[in-house]
Amino acid sequence: MSMGLEAGKGKWHGSVGGIVGAPIDKVWTVVSQSKKLTEWMPMVEECTDVAGEEGMPGYVRLVSGFMFPQQDGERSWIKERLVSMDSSSRCYAYRMEASNVGLDGSINSLKLVDYGDNSTLVDWSFELNPLEGACEDSLIDYLGYLYKSCINRIEGAIELATASKPD
Repeated sequence: MSMGLEAGKGKWHGSVGGIVGAPIDKVWTVVSQSKKLTEWMPMVEECTDVAGEEGMPGYVRLVSGFMFPQQDGERSWIKERLVSMDSSSRCYAYRMEASNVGLDGSINSLKLVDYGDNSTLVDWSFELNPLEGACEDSLIDYLGYLYKSCINRIEGAIELATASKPD
């Protein structure tokens, strides 16, 4: 019983993964650039540079859209700071610095793994502070669903980018 109580004081964790039918380099090009977020994150309407240089730790971006329904009908917004990015191992982590969704201090990490046959495993993990009044399992399930829907759109974003390039 005491183990359960101790675990409850820590962070909530979740992860979701999916296979994208595209080579790892093409997937990395889409997922590592803030300006491409709207192409594979259906709930993101806008992503704006706030401070720093993209790809460098300390870079800050403001993401807005309908990630989490707001009671007043307003858009969700999250100010995220890049904690780390490693292009050679194709992984990065962002920390939610401020938001109107209650997830301040949460960390999202994305890692790509070459899965062979021109496919890529996308592994998205997240860690958040417990939210008062929220059910841990429900929130983890919701975030997993949200992030899985993003992973499922990466291949389409790559195909769209390839199709729109002139021959």
